[in-house]
Amino acid sequence: IAVTEGPFLERLMLVNVILVLFNLLPAFPMDGGRMLRALLAIRLPYGRATRIAASIGQAMALLFGFVGLIGNPFLLFIAFFVWIGAAHESNMVQIRTVLGGIPLGDVMLTEFHRLSPEDPLARAVDLTLAGSQKDFPVVVDGRVIGVLTQSALVKGLREGGESSRTASFMRTDFEVVDPADLAEAVLPRLQSSDLQLLPVVRDDALIGLINLENVGEFLQIQRALMDEA
Repeated sequence: IAVTEGPFLERLMLVNVILVLFNLLPAFPMDGGRMLRALLAIRLPYGRATRIAASIGQAMALLFGFVGLIGNPFLLFIAFFVWIGAAHESNMVQIRTVLGGIPLGDVMLTEFHRLSPEDPLARAVDLTLAGSQKDFPVVVDGRVIGVLTQSALVKGLREGGESSRTASFMRTDFEVVDPADLAEAVLPRLQSSDLQLLPVVRDDALIGLINLENVGEFLQIQRALMDEA
């Protein structure tokens, strides 16, 4: 038993040592990359330090992939893991950095079109073709009673034509949010919702809309301002 266990334990120890050393490479999001980010964050803003560490990690992923193509296909899987992990981690940190502490009132859309439940679908078609809005809140006396999504609009046009009432095809299973809610906390709800639209309501009155598109635009603008600074 001792004869067979000796080589096995040696190989196991060697594998563990290799894994530890590999994990210490400055390839974000591995531990070595996180240590690199911590060092960069001493002199740089946390978000910028994360972007730099993620870029270095993705550069190493390209190197792993190149070596994998030449002689070790297993490195291709490692390269894929490192590349995707670095991009995801960097994106999440940037979102938290930009949206942290910002209320929805600073992010929401305030210029948008509303529909009445009695409006024909033709009105939604005209508004869609005339602008960039795809989903519409359905409002009665300032209160949201439904949401007409683009997919529901297409379904309505197929089943009933342009003269069909909006109320017949609007979604009533929607959530609302408050303008004081933090954007960082609301974003996961928006991402998990199949409506991709959240009405912003104060005292039961519609005052704005939040969708992934305008959150993405806000993030791009804020990142550009942070890079300039």
